[in-house]
Amino acid sequence: MDLKQIKQIIDLMKRSELTEFAVEEEGFKLKIRRGATGLPIVSTGPGSNPPFAFAEPAPASTPAPAAAAPAAPAGDEAGVTYVKSPMVGTFYRAASPESKPFADVGTKVVENSVVCIIEAMKIMNEIQAETKGTVLEVLVENGQPVEYGQKLFKIKQ
Repeated sequence: MDLKQIKQIIDLMKRSELTEFAVEEEGFKLKIRRGATGLPIVSTGPGSNPPFAFAEPAPASTPAPAAAAPAAPAGDEAGVTYVKSPMVGTFYRAASPESKPFADVGTKVVENSVVCIIEAMKIMNEIQAETKGTVLEVLVENGQPVEYGQKLFKIKQ
């Protein structure tokens, strides 16, 4: 799926009542849904390349569960995992400047808990915890640029 096809899907969502679109293919997941603000929010899954380097699309009738940055076990600390950035972009802890952060130190999260948003190419991408536990540390400041694979949150299981 290329950037032109993704833009067409977003335009279709803006013009219609469509609130969610998902596609899954071997090693690739893409989910676009209309956020509370009405703007599209994109989630990509493990195995996806950085933003917009996508494979050919699967049929639209194959919805996929939302997935985001995989949490990998820490090498030195038992029971600690990290939520890593699945893309290059700008890190935001909340949906808007007036909103409270998705996750703070001490927040209990589950696999599908949204912990932050990464903005890439003017698209807001929800990042999920992908693990159960308690947030020990937020490793990135709000509004800071992040790199692919950068650790965002430290979570104790």
